[in-house]
Amino acid sequence: MKRIFLLTMLAALLLAACAPPAAPVPGEPADNDIDNDALVVMTHDSFAVSENVVAAFEAENDVDVVFISSGDTGAALNKAILSKDAPLADLFFGVDNTFLSRALDAGIFEPYDSPMLGVIPDEFKLDPENRALPVDYGDVCINYDKAYFIENDLPVPQTLEDLTQPGYAELLVVENPATSSPGLAFLLATVAHFGPDGYLDFWAMMEDDGVSVTDGWETAYYTNFSASSGRGPQAMVVSYATSPAAEVIFADTPLDDAPTGSILGPDTCFRQIEFVGILKGTQHRALAEKFVDFMLSTQFQEDMPLQMFVYPVNPEAQLPEAFLKYAQVPTQPASLAPEDIAAHRDEWIQAWTETVLK
Repeated sequence: MKRIFLLTMLAALLLAACAPPAAPVPGEPADNDIDNDALVVMTHDSFAVSENVVAAFEAENDVDVVFISSGDTGAALNKAILSKDAPLADLFFGVDNTFLSRALDAGIFEPYDSPMLGVIPDEFKLDPENRALPVDYGDVCINYDKAYFIENDLPVPQTLEDLTQPGYAELLVVENPATSSPGLAFLLATVAHFGPDGYLDFWAMMEDDGVSVTDGWETAYYTNFSASSGRGPQAMVVSYATSPAAEVIFADTPLDDAPTGSILGPDTCFRQIEFVGILKGTQHRALAEKFVDFMLSTQFQEDMPLQMFVYPVNPEAQLPEAFLKYAQVPTQPASLAPEDIAAHRDEWIQAWTETVLK
């Protein structure tokens, strides 16, 4: 699960993964000369927001908002943790449920019971102390090339188990979970579905069936995936449930339908939730609270879908028509407790590496 450009925005979601360099977001400093009176927000590189939305907050609160882009989710969180005794920002946005426990254990956030939490569904509130407040969510899913399956009279697989059947050999490209956010999310989906004692059996079968692996989302989607490049060898790719909508929105010529679809069977997708938190030591606590409230308001929440291709957690926010028509939402996404991910993430990645990249 984020920029307006197709090759960046899909790595959102949600989390946020393999995006190329992009233009600075509104308010992002060109150097380290930041006004001490400014409200500073540290983000991952895939963060994006409309300039007029930020300007509205600045005008209402008579403050400049500065965004510090700090690498992918993991790198940005590392930076926030390492600088917690002398914080570089007032808030941090972009930690997701795959890294949430690490952020909370490091004690970088101050609790804040935002009044906006009253409208946010409980399913997104993973920190009972409200140190990290949910802002958006997205689903990492397998996307497929509709034309390929029609032309080859092949049914679209509906479950993870289906992927191991002979008819789908060599048709899937995934990202390395050690180097890619969507790759990690899909690995976690398999752990959630098959269990810690069974997921490697699935991956061993996939390796035998010729699953392809790339280091990042961009290569998987634009080089390997047949629907995007038109020449790639794989008809399925680990991407996002919003990818079909993006294909329509950014098509060179108008499309009546998305050329791709998402496989939405039980546990085939992994839901990523992104959070914002007020960093301990902020000198602008009152303004930081207002910005958290602002991020959960309908104005900000309705801006996110076409900026970062994620879904708002505020159910009062209206979705763009393209999302309603072309994006799909799984009814049973896979999930794991953040503390389980924190405890076993490296172990699961290492075991996957030894099984699939042997």
